[in-house]
Amino acid sequence: MSSPSDQTAQRRLATVLCADVVGYSDLMAQDEEGTMSRLRDLRRRVIEPGIRSHHGRLVKTVGDGFLVEFSSPVEAVRCAVELQESMAEDARLSAIHPLRLRIGINLSDIMIDDEGDIFGDGVNVAARLQKIAMPGGICLSGKVYEEVRDKVPYTFEDRGEQEFKNIGRPIRVFSLLKGLDLSKGVVSHRTVVPIQDRPSIAVLPFLNISQDPEQEYFADGIVEDIIAALSRFKSFFVIARNSTFTYKGRVVSVQQIGQELGVRYVLEGSVRRSGKRIRITAQLVDAVTGGHLWAEHYDGVVEDVFDLQDQITASVVGSIQPSIRAAEIERAKRKRPENLDAYDLVMRALPHVWSLDAEANQEATWLIDRALVLDPSYPLALSLAAWCRGQRIVYNWSVNVPDDKRETLRQAQAAAALAHDDPFILTVLGAALTITREYQRAASMLERALALDPNSAWAWNRSGWLHNYRDDPEVAIQHFEHSLRLSPFDPMAFNCEMGIGCAHFIAKRYDLAALWQERALSVNPSATWILRTLAPTYVFAGDHEKARSCIRDLLKAYPEIRISDIRQALAFSDEVMGRFAQGLREAGLPE
Repeated sequence: MSSPSDQTAQRRLATVLCADVVGYSDLMAQDEEGTMSRLRDLRRRVIEPGIRSHHGRLVKTVGDGFLVEFSSPVEAVRCAVELQESMAEDARLSAIHPLRLRIGINLSDIMIDDEGDIFGDGVNVAARLQKIAMPGGICLSGKVYEEVRDKVPYTFEDRGEQEFKNIGRPIRVFSLLKGLDLSKGVVSHRTVVPIQDRPSIAVLPFLNISQDPEQEYFADGIVEDIIAALSRFKSFFVIARNSTFTYKGRVVSVQQIGQELGVRYVLEGSVRRSGKRIRITAQLVDAVTGGHLWAEHYDGVVEDVFDLQDQITASVVGSIQPSIRAAEIERAKRKRPENLDAYDLVMRALPHVWSLDAEANQEATWLIDRALVLDPSYPLALSLAAWCRGQRIVYNWSVNVPDDKRETLRQAQAAAALAHDDPFILTVLGAALTITREYQRAASMLERALALDPNSAWAWNRSGWLHNYRDDPEVAIQHFEHSLRLSPFDPMAFNCEMGIGCAHFIAKRYDLAALWQERALSVNPSATWILRTLAPTYVFAGDHEKARSCIRDLLKAYPEIRISDIRQALAFSDEVMGRFAQGLREAGLPE
């Protein structure tokens, strides 16, 4: 689409709202006529009247999206909130796949042509903001936030400055968090999830009330271990740590959390550490009624911390499902480190391990190596060290792939020998065996891990990747979707979306493959390794210009990368890897 010339264009300051339907291509593939009919109906009943009521002008609709101009940022934000609430109410009442929107809002000088269409950098920014919004959510630029912050009854999350493609400057981004009408089925910027039939629980980050703010990692470590223990009970549905930690530092009602995560129970608490003394308070809350089931405090010294965690776990289990035998509780305990300083270092490393970022990987490795000096037989530290090396291989950060492969497998096997029934450690060994292409042994390890802990979102994720590597894309998609259900707000969720995109590539559904990989990259723009598979996907989807653009961006992040390096890093079958290599070649990447 060409822009209007300066002679025919008018300029004015305006608030631009850009929206589109989440997963539209998938919905069309499932039910083309039904999806089109529902979208037309929603435009007639909800979208167009909502825009008019807030004095907006519907500029145009394009497929599954629409563009709106407002003279007032406040009216634009109010309109966006009401649209999301109305869409959520419609989804709640719908018996079929609901339609959900992503919305981006920007305030800027724009150009308007004779036909009323709008153009310019301000419109492009709104479109980029829309792409990074959560399903059912709203993202706005810093300019909009400054105009509305004291004029609307909503809470916003500052997501910092972000770089967007073809935008020549960083944009400050805010997400609308709270204030949406709960009676219409909207909770924050997320959808309501149905509660599981079996007992379901989320363990929230414990509050650090020590005088030393540096003890934050210690409180996080306690929660990490309680989640790991609870996850071992097959009769429970336990939300993964990476999703519950998205609530850290936020004031959110227990009922709201229960609705967002689809759980019946919430465990919350605090940790106070002073020298050797430690006090942990914990309370179990019914997320439906808000009633407290029990509250207790546990006192001891730091050396007793694991016993205190086990007591809390036993209290939770006993309150929710008293029939679980003491022997099962005993089996749920993870092998503890001999050295508490090593434990501290590992807890400090964990956020860096999961960031999937090259610099964070180096920091995590440094901390874990220090822990292993203090306690060489600490299984979790060995396992995390192996996974950090595995990341370096998979994401083309390694300077010596053969050595890293050998050491990854050695450390993963050493950890499993020390803790052969720990599901996390078995998952890491399964991942290591996948990297070394020992697929049968990898499958055995992942099956054992999931038998021990069916709540492990990460084990389901790794199983999804293994099925991709074994040319089984349909099962891979099922496992990635299950991982997303266990940890819906996980910062690692983009990795599942990436896996689904690769599964569609394997199945030669290239348009869907591009859609899912684009989604993953929009959520985590720093994950430039995605471009290694997105570029060839564009080639096979027929968009060579986008493919070449991907390669240009890839070479900025990896100046020396070649097709042979990518072949060495990825573990797809020869046939699939051949297609990726062909696409990379046609997109312009050297051999």
